[in-house]
Amino acid sequence: MEFVEFPKIARLSREIIITEKIDGTNAQVFITDDGEIRFGSRTRWITPENDNFGFAKWGTEHRDELILLGPGRHFGEWWGQGIQRKYGLSERRFSLFNVSRWNNENIPGCCRVVPMLYKGIFSEDQIHFDLLDLLSNGSKAEPGWMNPEGIVIYHTAAGICFKKTLENDDEPKSKSSRKA
Repeated sequence: MEFVEFPKIARLSREIIITEKIDGTNAQVFITDDGEIRFGSRTRWITPENDNFGFAKWGTEHRDELILLGPGRHFGEWWGQGIQRKYGLSERRFSLFNVSRWNNENIPGCCRVVPMLYKGIFSEDQIHFDLLDLLSNGSKAEPGWMNPEGIVIYHTAAGICFKKTLENDDEPKSKSSRKA
């Protein structure tokens, strides 16, 4: 019988990165080493003919800019007009998740980066502060939008994300009643 090792346990008191959780739809741009580009949703590859809220069509139209992201998988949120909370927008936006790699100055002009709210040692107080700040002051991704969804906490030592939402955090998204 093969021995299975118990995995190493990450220490909780390590660096976390808190970002605003934007309420849209998950999207990815995959670029191969030879420059082929594919587009995906959270669960499948998409094309302009079999799309997810127009992301593959948008990506195809912005191919020359997106290729500047370089080889790899680039995950983000496709959000705005007609998607989830809409944020009062008349257009759609693609915001990259990896705030450690990207900032709003080193990305293609067609992209954004989710707002980073905190980077430092794990702190429940900081998590509560950032939630309260969003609740009181609104979205950082779309200033003036007073119905933000919540936050994502990335624990760097564990390499895992957690989310906390401002509404119905104790229920799966599929069961919560949501305001648009």
